[in-house]
Amino acid sequence: MADQRRRDERRTRLSPDERRAQLVAIGVQALADHSLEELTIERLSQQAGVSRGLLFYYFGSKQGFHREVVRAARDGLLRATEPDLDLAPLDRLHATLSNLVRFVREHEDTFFSLVRGAASGDREVREVVQQARALQMERLRIVCEELGIPDTAMLRMTLRSWVAFAEESLVDGVLVSELSPEELVDFLERTLFAVVPCVDPSYGAHLRPDVASPN
Repeated sequence: MADQRRRDERRTRLSPDERRAQLVAIGVQALADHSLEELTIERLSQQAGVSRGLLFYYFGSKQGFHREVVRAARDGLLRATEPDLDLAPLDRLHATLSNLVRFVREHEDTFFSLVRGAASGDREVREVVQQARALQMERLRIVCEELGIPDTAMLRMTLRSWVAFAEESLVDGVLVSELSPEELVDFLERTLFAVVPCVDPSYGAHLRPDVASPN
């Protein structure tokens, strides 16, 4: 009885913004054990100890709740992989990929839900995931630009495709195989270094200055 009273008191002390953020955080945590589609209003209301009506008040619908959960998970991924601009371009790329692999290993189901969110039936959920992909592509484009690789429509298309490839590779590499973090980072680097020269063979020398460019 006393525990219930303390829980009630904590709930009443939360502001609307704090309550909303708390509910979203519970949803993100639930991605560790449930797919996005399994995150229902009923499940969340039971876990949070609040009424279904309150959840509808904050999110409007299950889809609205899903959008906020995916947005929060996306923001967590982007924060965890924020590039260190003090590093040289290739060192920054290596550090960013290392942080990405670490995030996926520590938040497997959350990352899996983000990747699968790209195929969601909800347009706004797909847009949230695509925004993350667009930012990851832009981070790669900046590295290429600093290495002297021109910004072209073909390069951007290539980098966008590689980001999607990397996501699927991480899902398989972390959830299915027993590759070490170092092996995963090395694989991602090698595939990126292989695909960018497909735009122009001379770009290989920018990415791998130790390797002579083809004649």
